[in-house]
Amino acid sequence: MAFNWQTFRIRSLTALIFVVVMSCGLLINKWTFFLLFSIVHVGCWREFQKLVGAFVPSYASIATFHKWGIILIGWGMLMFATQGTMMSKDLSLAELGFIISLIGLFCLPIVEVLFSRKMEPANIAWSALGLLYLSLSLTLLIHLRSGDIWRPVEEKGNVFTALGSSLAGLAGYIMPLIIIGSIWINDTMAYIVGSIIGRTPLSIVSPKKTWEGTLGGIILSVVAVTLIGVYAMQGEARDFAAIASISAIAGTIGDLLESKLKRLAGVKDSGSFMPGHGGFLDRFDSLLLAVPFVWLYTRFLMS
Repeated sequence: MAFNWQTFRIRSLTALIFVVVMSCGLLINKWTFFLLFSIVHVGCWREFQKLVGAFVPSYASIATFHKWGIILIGWGMLMFATQGTMMSKDLSLAELGFIISLIGLFCLPIVEVLFSRKMEPANIAWSALGLLYLSLSLTLLIHLRSGDIWRPVEEKGNVFTALGSSLAGLAGYIMPLIIIGSIWINDTMAYIVGSIIGRTPLSIVSPKKTWEGTLGGIILSVVAVTLIGVYAMQGEARDFAAIASISAIAGTIGDLLESKLKRLAGVKDSGSFMPGHGGFLDRFDSLLLAVPFVWLYTRFLMS
């Protein structure tokens, strides 16, 4: 596969914009982070519904209440994951999210039974799958943001200790940034390595991906993130290597999963949100699958 500089420049520029926007949403404050991923949540859901509707005709004609009600339920899940850390006067966003999700889960099946011309269990199943695939993943990302996951290891004499100590105050801000950074490095390096030496196709679902590019991207992502984690953030090498590995591997599988959905729907891109990268799902497919596995690692295996 010949290296296409024009495509690389477009992808690099939009990827850079993605990183900047994600970083701003993460670092400005907790409200901008929540707002950013609330928008991502809606965008991913709308594209998911469109893709599924393309190969499941009955899902394309689900009632408006079902279409937006399931998105509202998922948004309530995101609110609930804030763990009471986000308050507006006497109102907790977590409490509000719990109420919204509870009411939605109670009302949606009733409305579906009473007002749908024909009861389609498959439609409910696809929406439930969307809650797991989209809403749960972003919920866990919000949860990572809300928790005190990472702390630097103090080491006297290290020139990066001051930076590590200052970053400690950000706590939950750091973990989402590590995941996003790992995925971005993997995606970029996999494209470069695959373009130069890629010969063996990885999967028929995504013919342009090669084993050489995939392995090269994973290895370079792990090396880069581990070095940054150890020397700039004073963290444990094992943890950063594990998180980078999980993010890169699960992210690659997430990309293949979304490619399968697009193939079933008969489309090239899920949308046109970002030039060179397609829609919301095209851009966040890796993140959606990586987050749950990183969350499990941070909760049960992290040092």
